Amino acid sequence: MKPFDKCPICGGDLVEKEVEKLLRGGKHTAVLRVQAEVCLRCGERLYSQELVRYFEQIRKPTRERSR
Repeated sequence: MKPFDKCPICGGDLVEKEVEKLLRGGKHTAVLRVQAEVCLRCGERLYSQELVRYFEQIRKPTRERSR
């Protein structure tokens, strides 16, 4: 079951799409292709909790390297 049936920002319909996510940390940037629920009306992207945790794992060493 998806956490949202409609976009929490505007109430628009959501569709699952492959999107590019940029993760920036200092001078470094990671580009990932991931699945997200995307609002057809406003373009808001909703990521799974698992994916958000993955983003955090990637950002941490990226930030540390830029120090």
